[in-house]
Amino acid sequence: MDMDLNLIKNTGIGAAYKSADIINSFSGKLTSVKKKGPIDLVTEADLASEKNIIETIHSRFPEHEILAEESGLNKTGDSTCQWIVDPLDGTTNFAHQIPIFAVSIAFAVNNEIKVGIVLNPVSGELFTAVRGQGATLNGKKITVSKEKRLSESLLVTGFPYDVKQMMYPLMLRFKRCIAASRGIRRLGSAALDLCFVACGRFEGFWEENLKPWDTAAGWIIAEEAGARITDFSGAPYTLDKKEILATNCHIHNELKLTLEI
Repeated sequence: MDMDLNLIKNTGIGAAYKSADIINSFSGKLTSVKKKGPIDLVTEADLASEKNIIETIHSRFPEHEILAEESGLNKTGDSTCQWIVDPLDGTTNFAHQIPIFAVSIAFAVNNEIKVGIVLNPVSGELFTAVRGQGATLNGKKITVSKEKRLSESLLVTGFPYDVKQMMYPLMLRFKRCIAASRGIRRLGSAALDLCFVACGRFEGFWEENLKPWDTAAGWIIAEEAGARITDFSGAPYTLDKKEILATNCHIHNELKLTLEI
C-alpha cells in the first residue's frame, strides 16, 4: 500500500496539539469525574479530547478505522488502516492535577504500527516515530540508554486496574526488581513510560493488563529509538498480549529473569 506516512504523522500531531489545548482548558476545572471501574476514571477532558481526535482524523481520512479508548472501534470502509487512540493516558494523574499524562495516537497498516505520537500537554514534550525513520523528542533524534547493568538501571512500572485481584505476583515482581535495580518509579502513564525508555531516562519498563491504546504509540517510539520490546517470556510483543517488557536491549535478559516467578 502506497501511504504517505508523514502526512499521517502530521495529521496525528495536529490532532494531539488541539487535544492538548482542550485538556489544558479543563485543568483544575473538572465538574465530572466518572468511574469505569473501582479505580478507572474518565473525565470530560477524556471525552472532549477523543471527539477532537476522531473528527480531525476523519476530516482527512474518512475511510480509516479508529480504535479509541472511550468509544471503542469506529468501523469504516477500510479496516486495513487503523488509528489507535488514547485521548488522555494518565487520567487519574490529570484528575489530581499531577502533570504526568499524555495524548497517545498511533497508526497501523494491516495491524503493523507505522506511526506513533505521544504529547504531554503540560510539559510540551512531543515524542514521535515513523517506522524505519527513528524516533524524536521535539524534533531531535532520541536513543535508548547505553547502561548494561540492571544494578545501575532505573526502572518504571505501573499497576493494572485489577491490582487487588493479582496483588501477590505484582508485589513479588516489584520486590525483586527493587532489589535488583537502582530504583523504580511509578508515573501513571504507560505511553510516557515507553517514551522515557526511548529517550534514555529509564532503562526498563514492565506492566501487565494494558490495552492497545496504552502501548501502541509508545511501542513504536521505543522500538525506533533502539528498545527491545517483548512479553515477560521474551516472545515478541503484540497489542493483544497481557504483558509488556521494554528495555534498552542491554538489560533485557537480566530484567526478564528478574520478572520470572
